[in-house]
Amino acid sequence: MRRHRWAAAVLAAMALVAVACSSSSKDTPTVAGNGGQTNTTVAGNAKPTFAAGTTMAKLQAAGKITVGVKYDQPGFGQRNPTTNQIEGFDVEIAKLIAAGIFGGTAADAASKVTFTEAQSANREPFIQNGTVDMVIATYTINDTRKQIVDFAGPYFIAHQDIMVKASDNSIKSVTDLNGKKVCSVTGSTSATNVKAKAPQVDLTLFGTYSDCAAALGDGRVVAVTTDAPILGGLVSTSNGQFKLVKAPFTDEPYGIGLKKGDDAFRSFVNDRLEAIYKSGEWASAFSATLGKIGLDTPTPPPVDRYTAGATATSTTVAASTTSTTR
Repeated sequence: MRRHRWAAAVLAAMALVAVACSSSSKDTPTVAGNGGQTNTTVAGNAKPTFAAGTTMAKLQAAGKITVGVKYDQPGFGQRNPTTNQIEGFDVEIAKLIAAGIFGGTAADAASKVTFTEAQSANREPFIQNGTVDMVIATYTINDTRKQIVDFAGPYFIAHQDIMVKASDNSIKSVTDLNGKKVCSVTGSTSATNVKAKAPQVDLTLFGTYSDCAAALGDGRVVAVTTDAPILGGLVSTSNGQFKLVKAPFTDEPYGIGLKKGDDAFRSFVNDRLEAIYKSGEWASAFSATLGKIGLDTPTPPPVDRYTAGATATSTTVAASTTSTTR
């Protein structure tokens, strides 16, 4: 009897030690300040948990997120004709955001991301009607758009420029576009900007920049204008047919478009952007995409955590400026 009591005491002591070791070896869950996020461990690739009812929790439960991207912009968002996969910097940013929802790496989260083509003219409707959960599509943050949708970011600062045929030396600045046939895209800030800088421009608008490139190639227009990195991608795939004028005339902060008023989701995406800046994943994504078409990797711009409904501040980040060709 005494032996049984001694064995029971030993077993009880061992159980207490095991419980103590277990509680000290596991990390206490931590709650992120703005996004309603709780991580079950502090490991970077751990699966996070979120407050019930948040967009992040709903997306995680559904096991997928739908993201609007461009399909015709080399370096940012383009369908690979060989693999049929959508590729580019915006695509990689989407995967990195998704990893913050589903856990694991961007490669792990890729299977949970559904990409939908978002042209300039349908980005706001897609966000408003729930066709997509977010838009990452060379989407310039401005005050007019912020009346309709919210933005996280910016995650990149671009500058509007001009693309012409390689043999054309007549256009050296935006004012040289006055009286000339020039192409841009419906619903873009580029069209508005060029009209403001060159009021006599004869502007042709298409749905995509690839259509503009085709019009430049067959002589229907003499120039295409939009953000320099987009034009740089078109130049890189033109087999020497086109060139950049390299006369930038605007600052274009690219943001991630979200449904208006979803402050918790916007805070989460902003937190996630800052995390991938710090980890170096943003720079790696840039180098693997836009770096391949000749862009030097810039310093990422600071996130603008504006309050819902507030007027956007003008964003000009000298540190993030980069040339479009090396």
